[in-house]
Amino acid sequence: MTFADRMARLPYLGLGLSTEYGALESHGALDPRRVHAQHPDYAAFLEVGVEVSKGLDELAGQWAAQGLPTTYHFLDINLDEPEDFDADWLSDVRVLAAQLKPAWLCGDAGLWHFGRRERGHMLLLPPILSRESAQAQARGIVHLREATGYEIFPENPPGQVFLGDMPLLDYFAEVIEAADTGLLLDCAHLAIYQRLTGRAMLDGLDNFPLERVIEIHVAGGTLRDHEGFGWIDDDHSQHVLQDTWTIFNYVVERTTSLRAVVFECERQPFEVMRPDFRRLHRRLRHVRPGATGI
Repeated sequence: MTFADRMARLPYLGLGLSTEYGALESHGALDPRRVHAQHPDYAAFLEVGVEVSKGLDELAGQWAAQGLPTTYHFLDINLDEPEDFDADWLSDVRVLAAQLKPAWLCGDAGLWHFGRRERGHMLLLPPILSRESAQAQARGIVHLREATGYEIFPENPPGQVFLGDMPLLDYFAEVIEAADTGLLLDCAHLAIYQRLTGRAMLDGLDNFPLERVIEIHVAGGTLRDHEGFGWIDDDHSQHVLQDTWTIFNYVVERTTSLRAVVFECERQPFEVMRPDFRRLHRRLRHVRPGATGI
């Protein structure tokens, strides 16, 4: 079955929220259940960040128990390392997926650990931007897709140092082509990379296969400086940078396979973030007139 055939089977989820284990315990954090009850068009689904060593927290369990839509965002697998796909981890993923019943699995295609994996030790670094790494990522995606029966969408990770000889967008174009899959494009992460490498925000997007963008992330970030080195902290803060909006507006107008947009603001008060929810919702209504569930 081709990519287009498989993607045609995926549901349209619309605008959703992200969470991870314990996020609701942060002071002032929005409660996705309450947002869904009061503003279902802003919380049509929940993207659940999962480490199998932790499982699902009460929020994720209750959301799933109500039969509400989810996606499964893995936080503990290096897709380019075959030894990560051990039988115990895959078994745990299947059990958790059976609880969540996600529309698909997704996650940052970077390094969640360096060296031997220790359960519960979460570290996120970008992948090595080389063709060898891209092909290894693709093999991992195919392996996980076949092992779970779910579509697997890689995400471009954040970072302050990128190693390798390929531009990031060229790298992910090769990954998704080799794996015959779609992409989760994180606009905030891409803005970090573009700024860090001295590129214009839209550099490389004109030649990127945007028809393979299935999901988009938008999140706040904080400009920081350390001894003259300027960088963006991907902290999911209350302020979405204009660079992120520039990328989002460009991509959302041009992707033809978009199924979901996630606003990553899990530790922020809803009332503070409401204007950005409204902005995202209106944008989706503009590019998908008459769509239900957004």
